[in-house]
Amino acid sequence: MAILGAVFVLARFSYKIFFAGLDIGWDDWFVLATLIAAMPSAIITVYGTTKNGLGRDIYTLTPQMITNVLFYFYIMAWLYFLQVTLVKLAIIFFYMRIFPAREVQRMLWGTTIFIIVWGLAFVITAVFQCKPIHYFWTKWDGLHEGSCANANAISWSNAAISIALDLWMLAIPLWQLRALRLHWKKKIGVAMMFIVGTFVTVVSIIRLQSLVDFAKGSNPTMDFMEVSIWSTIEIIVGIMCACLPSIRMILVKLFPSISGSTIRSKGRQYYQQYGSDNRSKAARSQPRTVGVVTVDRTSPDVDSRDRHIKFQKTFTVSYSDSDEASLVQMADLQRPRQAHH
Repeated sequence: MAILGAVFVLARFSYKIFFAGLDIGWDDWFVLATLIAAMPSAIITVYGTTKNGLGRDIYTLTPQMITNVLFYFYIMAWLYFLQVTLVKLAIIFFYMRIFPAREVQRMLWGTTIFIIVWGLAFVITAVFQCKPIHYFWTKWDGLHEGSCANANAISWSNAAISIALDLWMLAIPLWQLRALRLHWKKKIGVAMMFIVGTFVTVVSIIRLQSLVDFAKGSNPTMDFMEVSIWSTIEIIVGIMCACLPSIRMILVKLFPSISGSTIRSKGRQYYQQYGSDNRSKAARSQPRTVGVVTVDRTSPDVDSRDRHIKFQKTFTVSYSDSDEASLVQMADLQRPRQAHH
């Protein structure tokens, strides 16, 4: 799974740097940060928890293996909280690039602040949930003294808030998309791209159920296996969803028919009409057109009806994808346009 996430991130950066010549934005850096934070979890799962008894009956493990696997559980807990925070920030900063309207920007900044506070609160809580800290992985033997917060309550509350944030972050682009004046193929394609993000929410719900089952169980090394699997899937799917706009642009380049653009044959008009502008109905009605122009140059002679020259000039149309915003031209939804002739 981690390799699949790395492939998506590599495709995202390769497209922006080598093919489109685009600047790297905050959303890109947060996607990369999420992948970097996910790598230790992947390594720990393979060489830490699995090697020390994850998925096996705890009564078949040596005391040292139990201590080790609980230590890795502790590391995985706060790493997960960090990863889920970073991937949500990546998506929010992508929204900031394509939704420039002041009211939407305020909404997104408010969401960003909430995510940062929420993420930091749970990371700090996970790190210091036991006093002393090492009591988390040594309390099982009954030979050590200390106290710990309710780990189940921490995990459940984090998962519930995360699901609510996912739904909120899905509603923002769909609400903005409804007013866009796009070709129906493009509108459906963009909507599907955002709706695919609901899979992350589905995975989060399944993970929450696995946390409930884990709390009811009595064999942590066996019961935590399902939690570990769904936590990994949730983060990697989140990375993949954050990379979907760039992946879609790659597909549009390979298969132009899926973009929904309209190109007429030579001699006919080419047009492409972008998103609507809520603040300017006049600008909203102006399609951007280029095509064939015919000019009659009439002679000054008396019999001008019989003597004239027809001049025809054909424009060549070229395309370039300047940013993810070019994917759906959502900036035009919020910004008055000037007609270009």
